[in-house]
Amino acid sequence: MNILISGYYGSKNGGDEAMLAAMLEVLREMDSEISATVISLNPEYTKKRHKVDAVKWLDIFSIIKKILAADLLISGGGSLLQNVTSRRSLYYYLGIIFLAKFFGRKVMLYAQGIGPIRGAFAQKLMNWIVNRVDLITVRDHGSLEELKNLKINRPPIFCTADPVLAIKPVPLTFGKKILKRLKISSNKKIIGVSVRRWINWQNCQAALATALDKLVTEIDAAIIFIPMQFPADIDAAKSISELMKNPAAVLEDEFTTGEILSLVGCTNVLISIRLHALIFAGVMSVPMLGISYDPKIERFLDSIGEKPLGNLSEVTAEKIFTETIKKLDAKNFHDESLLKNLREAALKNARLAIQLLKK
Repeated sequence: MNILISGYYGSKNGGDEAMLAAMLEVLREMDSEISATVISLNPEYTKKRHKVDAVKWLDIFSIIKKILAADLLISGGGSLLQNVTSRRSLYYYLGIIFLAKFFGRKVMLYAQGIGPIRGAFAQKLMNWIVNRVDLITVRDHGSLEELKNLKINRPPIFCTADPVLAIKPVPLTFGKKILKRLKISSNKKIIGVSVRRWINWQNCQAALATALDKLVTEIDAAIIFIPMQFPADIDAAKSISELMKNPAAVLEDEFTTGEILSLVGCTNVLISIRLHALIFAGVMSVPMLGISYDPKIERFLDSIGEKPLGNLSEVTAEKIFTETIKKLDAKNFHDESLLKNLREAALKNARLAIQLLKK
């Protein structure tokens, strides 16, 4: 059985690469005969990292050939169908779905985060194309509400969870090796930080720098910045560390999904603007604190009974500091039963995809 996967892959974004790794891991476990091809921004990178066939995202003729050879197009995961971060990407991903349906192939939206979608034309096009797919799974109830508002109701629709929640925890060996290289004692409280640049985030930069300095001064914490997107997140981390009075470690290497999971697993608390860094903390049973730049952060935190520290423009240093101390002192830092349910829901994405393939 041949599947073609469409998503934001090959961009060296740790979250997106983790989604692809998790999808492939679970699908292959459920059916070893599945053959996957990925539409990628960097096919050679994707082939090497994920051991799959890959095709260039703008090579339309090759994409059509792969569609014709496929039994199923999987669109996802991630926030592909929205036009806030990019207006053009919505039309690109809808275009790939349209081509698959035009050539009579099955299409599944796989654990997508839907919306926001702004503009009457974009909303009508979304309604017209997505109502013609064969199956939809979304990763949160906010996305379910977006579909309802867009009057998308013809395909079977399931609320599941982000694919990365189905990935297995990894040993801490690699993370400990990095901490040793950085000469960070395992006796210290290690605060992991994952950041990204975004519009009007100067307040957040200053608040994080002040709060992290206070954590170093008052509890002798070790601060380690973990990049999710290479190399953009390194520059974002440096912009904060340069505002700090105390030293902080900024990791400058590109890491695999397993390596980032291991690093996150070695922290005592993870503070993050990145969604998938928070999900990695959930996978590795690490206390987490999220700062929101997009509804997907709030949606995920809400699904595990948590709330964000605030958004980029309103979060304060005092809030970051006090909530970090609370997480360090707490015995039950988040609801494990909710996370367990989310892991099961994430596995459901793959089960439904296999059922659709065999139908």
